[in-house]
Amino acid sequence: MRILITGSSGQIGTNLGLHLQNQGHYVFGVDKRPNTWTHDIETLLQDLSHPYREFTKGIGVEYPDDLDAVVHFANHAKVHELVVNPHRALENITMTFNVLEFCRQNDIPIIFSSSREVYGDIHRYITEESYADFAFTESPYSASKISGEALIYSYAQCYGLRYLVFRFSNVYGRFDNDLERMERVIPLFIRRINEGQPITIYGEDKLLDFTYVDDCVAGVTTGIERLASGQIANHTINLAYGQGNSLVQMTKFISEALGKTPEYTIEPSRVGEVTHYVANVGKARALLDYTPKTPLREGIQKGVAWSLDWWAKHP
Repeated sequence: MRILITGSSGQIGTNLGLHLQNQGHYVFGVDKRPNTWTHDIETLLQDLSHPYREFTKGIGVEYPDDLDAVVHFANHAKVHELVVNPHRALENITMTFNVLEFCRQNDIPIIFSSSREVYGDIHRYITEESYADFAFTESPYSASKISGEALIYSYAQCYGLRYLVFRFSNVYGRFDNDLERMERVIPLFIRRINEGQPITIYGEDKLLDFTYVDDCVAGVTTGIERLASGQIANHTINLAYGQGNSLVQMTKFISEALGKTPEYTIEPSRVGEVTHYVANVGKARALLDYTPKTPLREGIQKGVAWSLDWWAKHP
């Protein structure tokens, strides 16, 4: 297959790109920044949040021909940062529109990375895909993902665009510890606990569904294959582990893997943050034969080992 990945320099994009290449597929990346993890993914540097109208040859941007699918991962991903800087939510919507126009003009199916955030803070604990209630929208970030999904559904109705929407949840693991660019809770806690620094847990009772990156990549890869081959199309699918863990429990797993006792304080959850989410992954099992293999304790052990090794080699 020939696959274009936007946001190819990010965590999931890098893992997916390398995995697809290892399977013998051609991967072309688009990102506004160089990939700091690997030079093995051919990448076009382009900021997709700028307005574009025509995605044809001759405008100074060359895309490969005969693509089988576009995987759209490019977005501003930190919930609280988009509460502070809501214009980034609009940029997320613009990026999705631009990528959809490219897919429409070139008749290419799209994989869209949505988020568990579209469910909002689910007081009823319903996470089956057809029951998302947008009245529970918690943040500009979740609104940008809802908007992205709505655009995709409209393009399917009006232009026959084929799609899969994946709603991810707290993906962690390899290629996620570039903390100077983006603070993610698991690599942040790994670094701080390892260095003996105090940490702050926002939400003592917060329960989230953490997904090891290899499980995420396995599900997306099967989705690409089945979408490109015409086996399935036009589905919205939760892609997570399917089990909840508290931030306190996650911290204990990190401490266990490091062999260190953390110093931590607990504060209330921040504005815009989801406090309870456990995915219903039955649809992923049915459509993709999806079987996540990495529980949080095992994934944390892998993540800690990888981060310590990476930081030792890249001080």
